[in-house]
Amino acid sequence: MSGIGEKIKENKVTYERQFTVPQEWKGQEIYLHFGAVDYRCRVFINDHCVGSHTGGQTPFTFPIARFLNWKTESIRVEVEDPLHDESIPRGKQFWEDESKFIWYTQSTGIWQSVWIEPVSETRVEEIRFTPDIDRGTVKIDFCLSQTSALPCAVEIEIFFEGKNVFAGNIICDGVKNTLTVDVFKKKAMEGGAFHFTGNYWTPENPVLYDAVLQVLSKDTGKLQDRVACYFGMRKVHAEKGKIYLNNQPYYQKLLLDQGYWENCLMTAPSDEAYKQDIIKAKKMGFNGCRKHEKVEDPRFLYWADKLGFLVWEAMASFWVYTEESAQAFTREWMDVINRDYNHPCIIAWEMLNESWGVPRIYDDPQQQAFARSLYYMVKGLDQTRLVVSNDGWEMTESDVCAVHSYKHGEKEDTRQHKVFADSLKSVEQLENIMERSVYAKGVAYQGQPVVLTECGGIALAQDMKDTVYQDAVSDPTQGWGYTTISSQGFLEEYGRLIRSIYDSPLVCGFCYTQLTDVEQEKNGLLNYRHEYKFDPDAIRKINEQK
Repeated sequence: MSGIGEKIKENKVTYERQFTVPQEWKGQEIYLHFGAVDYRCRVFINDHCVGSHTGGQTPFTFPIARFLNWKTESIRVEVEDPLHDESIPRGKQFWEDESKFIWYTQSTGIWQSVWIEPVSETRVEEIRFTPDIDRGTVKIDFCLSQTSALPCAVEIEIFFEGKNVFAGNIICDGVKNTLTVDVFKKKAMEGGAFHFTGNYWTPENPVLYDAVLQVLSKDTGKLQDRVACYFGMRKVHAEKGKIYLNNQPYYQKLLLDQGYWENCLMTAPSDEAYKQDIIKAKKMGFNGCRKHEKVEDPRFLYWADKLGFLVWEAMASFWVYTEESAQAFTREWMDVINRDYNHPCIIAWEMLNESWGVPRIYDDPQQQAFARSLYYMVKGLDQTRLVVSNDGWEMTESDVCAVHSYKHGEKEDTRQHKVFADSLKSVEQLENIMERSVYAKGVAYQGQPVVLTECGGIALAQDMKDTVYQDAVSDPTQGWGYTTISSQGFLEEYGRLIRSIYDSPLVCGFCYTQLTDVEQEKNGLLNYRHEYKFDPDAIRKINEQK
């Protein structure tokens, strides 16, 4: 979909184009926004370097008004993406020339939206909503630009289903300001109780509050800036070996979602594509996803908020541990949390996966310290979500005991079926069906909720020699799956797997691998075109047994 028509094999690419800025924007600052560029870039306006950025997953913005000529403008973006560098966060992008096993074709350069906008000198730079359903309040932290004319007035209105629930204003003498609003007004029906949902956000009842902030000149009352946004009243915590959503135990029925498409890799072909992925997942009886090795476009999170879909958000892994790679990963992960803090759909932050990038974490003090530092850093930045240090195995501190196992056995292997089912019933037996130890050396289970955060991966036998994706893989005759079954036998096999999980009194959720096929990986419930491979109602019937 890029129009280039070939796979880029160079480490450097350059984008160039011309554009014009509306004359009525003259006299204002102009912001140039990038959603994400993989991996390093420098940006030039009319041959002047306006800034640089490192990190392939996170957004950045440059002020460009002073570089404009207000005629025909030129923009050049120089990108460097080291295709074979294993020390940078690269996720599922393979460091070899052709995709293989569970790794995919590399992406390079601009892969999210680019846009410009005019902004006032006095404006809102950042807003953060922190809900507290127990008190019925939302804390609103907002930051004004350093160029703001102070003092100024900020008017705040909050609406629920079109009705005004709060209107007030605050005089701001500084750029950083905080306001706590009682949105439930201490009414029981607003907050919900055991027998009704109230105004809590859940996948079944994804209600949102709309908020509008207006910045006004204190002297003249003239409008300087207006921001419309939203938040959800929801609470997530772990207690007594279970995950709670809004103070009620909530079973996690997740899909592993790589976020790849056949013709455009990590970039969705349209906004509707994100929406349809969530609709299809919910139709199959799943209530969320574990985003895998990718920080997804905010438009996906928007639709997850609106449609009601839990998200366990994860960072793209690096592969070789060095002090420099650890620093780069940490910096980018902090930007991810800042970008996505307001999304009620996100209930867990996941940093590392299966010891990728920290291969000696089991007994290496430095790599263990790195995982611990990530955990405590996130807890210091966000107290409203669960934090998982190293999803899969060899965990250090973690709010969830998140384990991976594909050892459910082939259809005829009844002995392994029993081993799998029995091992899910106690933490001590989990290692019978895992590749590595549950915890790193010196770390012990502390009663956390146990979630099988990767399982299944069942491929169809006939898909293992499918040539549909031959342009995307080096050897299209070699598909990838953890076990195989015929299409006629899939629902029975899927049902057996899910019943084994549901029969466990220990496990409080699962994440099935995976939502879609990706290139040579043929274990999706949807194909690479994101079409159903099975009757979604039949999948839903199995999922709804618990």
